[in-house]
Amino acid sequence: MIVISAGRPRAVAWVRGENGLRGSVTFYSIPGGTLVTAEIQGLPESDTGFFGFHIHEGSDCGGVDFANTKGHLNPQNLPHPRHMGDLPPLLEMPGGRAFLAVKTGRFQPENVIGRTVVIHDSPDDFHTQPSGNSGKKIGCGVIRRI
Repeated sequence: MIVISAGRPRAVAWVRGENGLRGSVTFYSIPGGTLVTAEIQGLPESDTGFFGFHIHEGSDCGGVDFANTKGHLNPQNLPHPRHMGDLPPLLEMPGGRAFLAVKTGRFQPENVIGRTVVIHDSPDDFHTQPSGNSGKKIGCGVIRRI
């Protein structure tokens, strides 16, 4: 059994998006990396039930269709899906809700503060370059230190 004691979060992103999409993404410092949790509601109906979920290099959610978020956070210039900002997809539950908890060794919370969390309208295919063909950006939040 693995026990993770995450303590208090180091950063949070308050996500907002189309048609009432909203929620939070929190970042906890843990041994070997970061525990990322996401609680989202207001997701649109989807044929697959999955939504792309990434950390992008941009520092704000402005622009048409969240264009200011730019591409995936990828300071090492690695192929997708090995970017620092690549995360597993969100799985929609009944009522347009999603919950995710994932440990990543790709970054510490301090590495992503000031960047953006983005939700896409399609699932990540994990091979199309440069970003997994996840479709339109439908939600965004700026990662802030707590």
